[in-house]
Amino acid sequence: MGSVRKASAWLGLVDDNDDERYYDDDYSEGPESQDAWVTDPRVKVATDTAEEKGRRIGTVTPDSFRDARAIGELFRDGVPVIMNLTAMEPADAKRVVDFAAGLTFGLRGTIERVANRVFLLTPSNTEIVSGEPASRREDGFFNQS
Repeated sequence: MGSVRKASAWLGLVDDNDDERYYDDDYSEGPESQDAWVTDPRVKVATDTAEEKGRRIGTVTPDSFRDARAIGELFRDGVPVIMNLTAMEPADAKRVVDFAAGLTFGLRGTIERVANRVFLLTPSNTEIVSGEPASRREDGFFNQS
């Protein structure tokens, strides 16, 4: 086991019995791509197109509170995050929601429940646009009269 892996296990960031395929024993400092750190299959980051680089949304489906770090890292980088807590035990899900509430408060973002045990965390520079019409107009597109 590599020194970084041992230190991560000691800090409680990974389990000692985690699958070894996610960790490299020959860890070296150096430049890496922007999304190279996303190795957990439960974390997905979507990018629109090459010309709209930087417009991303992260989805995280944690199994336990330990996975809250992925949520924090994405949000800290200014990426809106969808947290799907349906696979978690209720006590751990509450802890993750408390963590996310503190995270959004500290970074001046917002947290919004979008479904049962599914939340949207948005950074301060993100505008949420609802799909509901601002006002019901008589001459609307679907007016059949």
